Amino acid sequence: MSRLPISLEFFPPKTPEGVEKLAAVRQKLYALKPQFCSVTYGAGGSTQDGTLAAVQAILAEGVDAASHFTCIGANRESVLAKIEQFKAAGIKRIVALRGDLPSGYGGFGEFRYASDLIAFIREATGRHFHIEVASYPEMHPQARSPQDDLNAYLAKVRAGANSSITQFFFNPDAYFRFVDDARKVGADIPVVPGIMPITNSAGIIRFADNSGAEIPRWIRLRLQSYGDDVDSIKAFGLDVVTALCEKLIAGGVPGLHLYTMNQSVAPLEICRRLGLQA
Repeated sequence: MSRLPISLEFFPPKTPEGVEKLAAVRQKLYALKPQFCSVTYGAGGSTQDGTLAAVQAILAEGVDAASHFTCIGANRESVLAKIEQFKAAGIKRIVALRGDLPSGYGGFGEFRYASDLIAFIREATGRHFHIEVASYPEMHPQARSPQDDLNAYLAKVRAGANSSITQFFFNPDAYFRFVDDARKVGADIPVVPGIMPITNSAGIIRFADNSGAEIPRWIRLRLQSYGDDVDSIKAFGLDVVTALCEKLIAGGVPGLHLYTMNQSVAPLEICRRLGLQA
């Protein structure tokens, strides 16, 4: 049996000290032999220079890397320029996203949806890039209905997406139902579950509330009951996330995408418990 593919997500550091710290974290996480590492983008591409620098550093370390690429507020000329920059840097993976409209922006630009961006990249570059897209097992927070959300996902697949990474979730049934629904409408690309380690109760609750992801009531209440007991929060979080991954793996997921939050301890321990260390 071949080893389950692991991928890792980082965010671009904002300081020289952060750059050094992330480089050290990556070296520890490379023990997992990741299939690739992705680096996020800020609203309106606000961190794009840091994103490109981090992606180039990962590539230089001999690991495949994907840049997030948001299209909100962009035009065809700016997207073409960014595509050429990616190609020149040796980047062959893109995580194509609509992105959130930052404050001060007057409108969407020439690309209203991620599917518009994907179609344009395919038109401009053919199959040069492996394109990842986002999926939402519990529905995108701005979708009007689950069916509308599924239609938007199908549009991204038809535009040329290669594979999908989900928003984090804690209910495996939501993931499996989404995959079944997607396949029924012909969206049959791999759907890799996004896994968020729980290391901080306030942080994970804030992330979930902002993104529309559900934290099951029993998990939320347990986290709140620990108060400032960081050790108990981390131990409970490892148990919860490991059990989630075990159920996903048993159900035949094509891989796991770990939202590292630029930390190494929890991702390494989760993978150790799962027997996924290289």
